[in-house]
Amino acid sequence: MVEIIGYIGKRNAIPILLRGLRSLESSEYDSVGIAILSDSLKICKGVGRMDMAVKESDLKNLLGNIGIAHTRRATHGRVCTANAHPHTDCTGRIAIAHNGIISNYKDLKRRLINQGHKFASSTDSEVIAHLIEEKTKRCSSFQNSCIEAFQELEGCYSVLVISEDPRRIAAFRRDMPLAIGLVDHGFIFASSEPAIRELSKRVAYIQNNSMAIACKKEVIMHNI
Repeated sequence: MVEIIGYIGKRNAIPILLRGLRSLESSEYDSVGIAILSDSLKICKGVGRMDMAVKESDLKNLLGNIGIAHTRRATHGRVCTANAHPHTDCTGRIAIAHNGIISNYKDLKRRLINQGHKFASSTDSEVIAHLIEEKTKRCSSFQNSCIEAFQELEGCYSVLVISEDPRRIAAFRRDMPLAIGLVDHGFIFASSEPAIRELSKRVAYIQNNSMAIACKKEVIMHNI
């Protein structure tokens, strides 16, 4: 099963994300990746189990208190680094980690390519990042860009989104699980409860067709 995990708060995100991923080591996956937001968005990802795909030396420069991580089992596109999550938009300022299926991704991808977007993978997931990027061109906020994008996406999925501007995590679910853990230094999001239970005993679940927007101090819920 694909797993996604995210963190926003006062601490360095990398140890928290790695601990959450290690709690899921019994699950089957073929690639792994991490995106961290500090002064800019930085991504480390690769093929294989975590200790092989993500080297400790590669993580030394990933310092920031906002991040998302992902373990992938291929459903759309072959197993390769380009298809590993997180995926970004054309600007490299938006990153997403996705669990599930986007059933209308071919139509969306075709439209986005016609609008000038360049895709780096053959996954259905990458359309999410580019669709949000496209929405930001006319929406007044990151929140509204995500809402409009999620309204267009069809399928069964959960997704985490981080953006350089603003420094927030957006979390949305449609017919796939997604939970929030409250810790004294911030918030943890995960598609699997064990990844949160490793770090927090205070867990809540995002309602279906709902989005959470989190900063370091609060989470605001929106029904879509």
